[in-house]
Amino acid sequence: MDHKTLSYALLRREFLKIAGLGVLGLALPELAFGHLGAPRSGELLVYVGTYTSGKSEGIYLYRLNLSSGELKPVATTSGVVNPSFLAIAPSRRYLYAVNEVEEFAGKRSGALSAFAIDQRTGQLRLLNQQPSLGGAPCYVVVDRAGRFVLLANYAGGNVAVLPVRSDGSLGEATDVKQDLGSSVNAARQEGPHAHCIVLDPANRFAYACDLGTDKIMIFRFDKRRGRLVPNEKPWVEVKPGAGPRHLTFHPGGRYAYVINELHATVTAFAHDRAQGNLKEVQTVATLPTDFTGANTSADIHVSPDGRFLYCSNRGHDSIACFKLDPRNGKLAFSAHESTGGKTPRNFAIDPTGAFLLVANQNSDNIVTFRRDGKTGRLSATGHLAEVPSPVCLKFTTSFA
Repeated sequence: MDHKTLSYALLRREFLKIAGLGVLGLALPELAFGHLGAPRSGELLVYVGTYTSGKSEGIYLYRLNLSSGELKPVATTSGVVNPSFLAIAPSRRYLYAVNEVEEFAGKRSGALSAFAIDQRTGQLRLLNQQPSLGGAPCYVVVDRAGRFVLLANYAGGNVAVLPVRSDGSLGEATDVKQDLGSSVNAARQEGPHAHCIVLDPANRFAYACDLGTDKIMIFRFDKRRGRLVPNEKPWVEVKPGAGPRHLTFHPGGRYAYVINELHATVTAFAHDRAQGNLKEVQTVATLPTDFTGANTSADIHVSPDGRFLYCSNRGHDSIACFKLDPRNGKLAFSAHESTGGKTPRNFAIDPTGAFLLVANQNSDNIVTFRRDGKTGRLSATGHLAEVPSPVCLKFTTSFA
């Protein structure tokens, strides 16, 4: 995380004012680009989460042209503080954004904001906000039934579950699980730092990467009550000092992959879909062997066809591509591609698999790459969008 670069104190007054508007039911300012009509065919909508400590106004909405890779602005939902990570409900009717701060409503907590998505334009309307029950929430996901939202609090070192009401708004948390411990990196691992929580494809188990303890916590997900029940084997460890950050599953769920921020490595696991257990099968570097600069790895995704895995390097400023062996889930390095910007925090592969978009946080741009479906290689399209401090990218299909 880059929490030291954020001035939470400067954001508190603005955030509390926004929270007050939400409680009173007043609409946030939005739609800075105006009304541009419904998305056309051959396009996807892309929501962009950002840090608002600089020039960013909030959550940005773009259209991605699936022929050219061009991004066109649609709208901005302004007045939302640090909506750094986003999740879209399976129904496509609601969007949830963490508010990555350490104080909310006078208490030591971040927050989670719920928005309704206009089904004609894709624009957002604030529904409500709830405390995240831990500082600096940095990851959010919606369960496959759309009934619960799960989030990870980096500074709080915990994960939480919040229920979704019938109108898409959020209820009070139904469960919180606090991590404990530390690891060998005194500067980054002095205590627990939950960095993501991900559900398996069957919606049965939840996996939370804790950068501070070098553990992936494993829970059985009670999708009726919104509870996280520690699994029979409640965690799996990576190498000391590795700093597990994000986790993703191979389509079908036979394998899971974790990006280790501090060691700049990827660990492949065999996934027991019945019992929820993870067994390490391989760990590989995300960087070239001759690279000597400072680097932290950030995001990780598998291509929709399950043939390739990609991860981002901040410092080397690249996307690393690996070919996946369908027999055992192991990785074979393929290529590095420059991200065309600085500090690739998050990236996303569109659902068709044609394009990969990179959010370069410190150069304020999103760069579009075309994917070669046979080799997995990336090639820049020449298209980019200028967005202040982009952090997270989420696709949704065009609306009727």
